[in-house]
Amino acid sequence: MTKGHGRIETRSIWTSIDLVGYVDFPYAAQVFSLHRQTTDLNGKDLRSELAYGITSLCPERANPPQLLEFNRAHWSIENKVHWVRDVTFDEDRSRVRKQAGPQIMASLRNLAMSLLRMAGADNIAQGLRRCSWNKDRAFRIIGLAFA
Repeated sequence: MTKGHGRIETRSIWTSIDLVGYVDFPYAAQVFSLHRQTTDLNGKDLRSELAYGITSLCPERANPPQLLEFNRAHWSIENKVHWVRDVTFDEDRSRVRKQAGPQIMASLRNLAMSLLRMAGADNIAQGLRRCSWNKDRAFRIIGLAFA
């Protein structure tokens, strides 16, 4: 159970290995059903969701509590990568739509985020602004230093 943003979310999970070998999915080791119930702070039901999943992790490597934690940790990836691409780079409004262009642009955005994070930037938008103000900083980040 987690509490935040004016609501309480309760998660429960059911796992099974019974479908291994039956499900036509590469490397399937477990299937699971994840139930999320969200209420407001007064206990009023806001939402109830049921999600199904398949994982390549066997029960010895990922028991039900670990699978719940892995599922919850997924959002840190969403916040660190997809949100930055959506908001900071405004990727959804990109006009690049043909051939390999969208994939190349996504790779370049990921490269920029990785380089900025390796250079110590906590905030990608701020890191981009600093590089745009000072080209020498941008060159240093990619390993080019001019005297």
